[in-house]
Amino acid sequence: MGRGFLLMLMLMSMLIALPAAAQIYKYTDADGNTAYSNQPPDGVQAQPVELPPLNSVEPQTPAAPAPETSSREQPGNAYEVLELTGLPTTEALRANNGTFTVSVLIKPRLQGAQLFRLLLDEQPYGQPSNVPILQLVNIDRGEHSLAVQVISGDTVIQQSPFVTFTVQRVHTN
Repeated sequence: MGRGFLLMLMLMSMLIALPAAAQIYKYTDADGNTAYSNQPPDGVQAQPVELPPLNSVEPQTPAAPAPETSSREQPGNAYEVLELTGLPTTEALRANNGTFTVSVLIKPRLQGAQLFRLLLDEQPYGQPSNVPILQLVNIDRGEHSLAVQVISGDTVIQQSPFVTFTVQRVHTN
């Protein structure tokens, strides 16, 4: 085993044992440095250090699971935040080949087997994905609308508002 590993193991052992120590002492060593120890050194004036009480965490009993509801009974807004980011709304999006990415801002995180599905001009676009960064490829120039849905199977759980944006493509011959 390497020296670093042994040193880390020794340090961890000391940290584990530290809470069990009854008292910590502060003193000045022979080089004038402030030092701490769990035993007062011989022949050196050491002062006991008052430590704050240790933090403790009480074990919690698990809450009863919430009754399951079918995806059709989900509330209208299962997510606090669901929106697309990364699209300019006041100026044209420059994408010479029509390819760009958008991000999904969602809170809380996407749940279980739910997926994101883009709607481009109110039509499903691409394959559903659980990744919050989505790519659009070869989008024609002009004005478009884009939204994202959270789906579970064929059921739409929630949909973001549509964002209207303009794609600017420069064609060179």
